Amino acid sequence: MQYSTPILTVHGLTKHYGGVRALSDAGFELAQGEHAAIVGDNGAGKSTFVRLITGAEMPSCGEITLDGGPVSFRSPLDAREQGIETVYQTLALAEDLDVPANIFLGRELTYNNWGPFSVLKSRAMREQSVDMLQTTGVKIQDMSESLRGMSGGQRQCVAIARAAGFAKKLIILDEPTAALGVQETARVETIIKGLKERGVPLIIISHNLRQVFDLVDRIWVFRQGRIIGSRLTKETNPEEIVAFITGAKEMSSVSEATTC
Repeated sequence: MQYSTPILTVHGLTKHYGGVRALSDAGFELAQGEHAAIVGDNGAGKSTFVRLITGAEMPSCGEITLDGGPVSFRSPLDAREQGIETVYQTLALAEDLDVPANIFLGRELTYNNWGPFSVLKSRAMREQSVDMLQTTGVKIQDMSESLRGMSGGQRQCVAIARAAGFAKKLIILDEPTAALGVQETARVETIIKGLKERGVPLIIISHNLRQVFDLVDRIWVFRQGRIIGSRLTKETNPEEIVAFITGAKEMSSVSEATTC
């Protein structure tokens, strides 16, 4: 499949803590509409990379380009305002609130702007929440039920629906099915495939290679704090990717020398 101009480009992205480099000279590219996976052992730099491109941390050096323009995020809110939505393993959901309240958490619709005295547009939030869930194929029977009474799969689906509803440019999923059973995993994967059909760009961090090969177009391999390269899913296999991850087989590095 051919894609147009990249939605996300990274050059020489580096993060060091004193003398320790968590990520070195990373180069990465995600095309419009593309789904890509980030794979690698624990400590390979995957989480650091995601924190840098979502504003959770500032890079020591390097450049990030989003939708053709340079960006410098100072917080996850900056990234969100630029159209990047991230679903972390913790989900960032409020268990005692219902579905609409969770979907609009931190961006509530109000009739006024009086801080804690503002009046919520509850009906509007509910209607828009229903639309977001329907668009992503998520089925929640009782929208007024608190998330505390829902399964892990239902909560994950709500978090993904929220991200899909607000994302203008990119969605990032961090191990979206790590704690789910077989049926719930299949449900989440169906939603991800629906995002693909809608042309929503997506990055997924996953240790599940079966899932990776089922869901994405390209696989990016991290090892020892570097991005060592990528392969189109249709041009590789799980055995080769494991060999790249472990270092049993070398890949042409896409890291770029920097001066920081």
